[in-house]
Amino acid sequence: MFRTPLVIATALAVAFGFGILSSIYALRATVGFGAIALGPWTAFPNAQTIDADPYAKAHRARDGKLLLGSAEGLTFTAARDSEKRTLVENCRYEIAGLTPPARLWTLHAADSAGNPLEGTGNGLPTGVNAWSVLRGADSAFSIRISSSASAGNWLAIPEGRAPFLLVMTLLDTPTAGSSGVIDLSMPAINRLDCADA
Repeated sequence: MFRTPLVIATALAVAFGFGILSSIYALRATVGFGAIALGPWTAFPNAQTIDADPYAKAHRARDGKLLLGSAEGLTFTAARDSEKRTLVENCRYEIAGLTPPARLWTLHAADSAGNPLEGTGNGLPTGVNAWSVLRGADSAFSIRISSSASAGNWLAIPEGRAPFLLVMTLLDTPTAGSSGVIDLSMPAINRLDCADA
């Protein structure tokens, strides 16, 4: 007598459970569709526009973060260096090259959830921007990223072995609305050495 309702209830519980878990996995796996990759850097130019796909809208709602509109700028993130190795805190890196045209750009390190890294403290530089960076004669720049101080442009990260992201935001840039964004280039991320190597 209770066999049929029990089977139906079990089937519904399994279906709803797998549906919810797969939705959570999909939202954590990607910001959405339409990503562009320039070397190790990735951006989602349509994430805050009316053309955003349902995954991008749901991801934005879950995180509670405001993203830049297409006329405001574009945020690039990098989880790997130019040789596709994961960025980790116990290694030293150098970002070298030029950015696409922008009125202003900023660079900071973040954890895997996209939150700015904490724990460097003591007034160490946790962010760099286009106005504060030292440049060469050809407008190229070189920024060292490490937990130990470095001469010139330096971005401090905490000591440890955790993976991290680099987040570069281009503000007021024609790149965000450009159909030729794939032809642009971002600076390279080169690993210099690691503490345990």
